[in-house]
Amino acid sequence: MKNLTILVSACGSPSMPGIIECFRSNSERKIKIIGMDMSDEPSVKYLVDRFYKVPPVTDDNYCEIVLEICQKEHVDIYFPLISAEVSAVSKKIDDFKKINVIVSISDLAAVSISNDKLRTYKLLSSKKIPTPNFFEVNSLDDFVEGCKVLGYPNKAVCLKIVDGSGSRGVRIIDSSKSRYDIFINEKPNSFFTSYDDMLNILRESTELHKMLLVEYMPGTEYTVDALASNGKVLFMVGRENVVSLMSIAQESIVTYDEEAYKIAESVIELLKYDGNIGFDFMRDESGRPMLMDINPRITATVSVIAAAGVNLPYLRIKQLLNEPLPKELKINYGTRIKRRYGEIYTNKDGKRIDISGKVVDCK
Repeated sequence: MKNLTILVSACGSPSMPGIIECFRSNSERKIKIIGMDMSDEPSVKYLVDRFYKVPPVTDDNYCEIVLEICQKEHVDIYFPLISAEVSAVSKKIDDFKKINVIVSISDLAAVSISNDKLRTYKLLSSKKIPTPNFFEVNSLDDFVEGCKVLGYPNKAVCLKIVDGSGSRGVRIIDSSKSRYDIFINEKPNSFFTSYDDMLNILRESTELHKMLLVEYMPGTEYTVDALASNGKVLFMVGRENVVSLMSIAQESIVTYDEEAYKIAESVIELLKYDGNIGFDFMRDESGRPMLMDINPRITATVSVIAAAGVNLPYLRIKQLLNEPLPKELKINYGTRIKRRYGEIYTNKDGKRIDISGKVVDCK
């Protein structure tokens, strides 16, 4: 089969080694990986075959810069791996087509809904698809009223910005946890805060970012990763995220949850999703999965799904190239990932060295 060159964004993220391994660990072809990231910290370039520093996706010239990279490197397929990037690139899709670059994204309308949690919840609830109870927040008064409606202080609530990703703009307000308890018992990356502290934070802005309050789910996180074709599920595998840190699972087990699978399938059909999608659920007090977020892209821990027998990133490549897909793949439930630190060392000149200080790569 034809060897390929692909472009991936956010290649400096902690989960990128696993995603890169998904692309490279196929028995059919060689894949050259071009990576880009906002940070040009020296170790990043050793993860990929060629590296480019790019501005934030909010930069007006972002898409033009990516197009230049695609032309220079003769990119065949481009994988946007940041939620906001998916929206920006989808509006320029024709420009990528003109230079024969395939962009792995879903329909613009579906992406727009996915990247707005409030729109997502409103649509799903109108279609009787289970979602947590929620309340729109556009002002300080809305926040106060929403907390009451959702049962605070007797019940914990979660405040989110509607277009956040990677745990940005998320706080849990739980009256059973005092500020002292949070200080003593919670790690600095904890989502928990007090009601009074959250009020003071919101008062600091004259115009609030669009937010919503949702009921807090006390159970573990469960994710369904899928590959879809115009609203039809091609492959779907779930995983229980036993330990997570800043939205990235640190320990995850491939497991089956029929209810979560059915919800994911119904949403894929409703929004006519195409390509890689991830559905994040949280379990309620009874253990039932409640859909919290939709990620219209490859998710951070998809490598454990590949280890379980279903390499969704590479299957997406085959789908985009109209190559035959396997009719059925065995899912090895019980497959587990445990993330531990791995290091890349560089010297003052940015060259890769081993732990003895010897230069081992002169990229």
